Amino acid sequence: MINGERPRREVRSLIFHLLYAADSFGYDVSVQALIHQFNDGFEMDIEPQGEIAATVAAIIAKRKELDEFLVPLFANWRLERIGCCTHLILYMASWELLETDTPSTIVINEAIELAKAFSEKDAYKFINGVLDQAVKKLGKEDKE
Repeated sequence: MINGERPRREVRSLIFHLLYAADSFGYDVSVQALIHQFNDGFEMDIEPQGEIAATVAAIIAKRKELDEFLVPLFANWRLERIGCCTHLILYMASWELLETDTPSTIVINEAIELAKAFSEKDAYKFINGVLDQAVKKLGKEDKE
């Protein structure tokens, strides 16, 4: 995904928080405006034109395609039943699986950690199952 000066886990957390803010505003606020709010309100130093911003914008732009990719993997769950945080984590992880060369085990483990921190109590189990199916569908199982 993205590196630079920040650890990858911190980058993913920032992306999640920016996606959550965008979702809260109905995706009617620009990524740059959200970053400006984060930088001012939380004394952050997120680059408004950097890779975090680009990743958030790319995920937001592909929401429909990501839903089309994810929904068949939900096995007896409707999209409406998925909590906001769980949905956003699935967006992030599926985007990363589809658009980057990050090993699938890292993508899944990071998604699980985000879910344990920000999603509903057992959402990490659901996320693990969905992403495992996604990896198999994409033929991206990591080689040992």
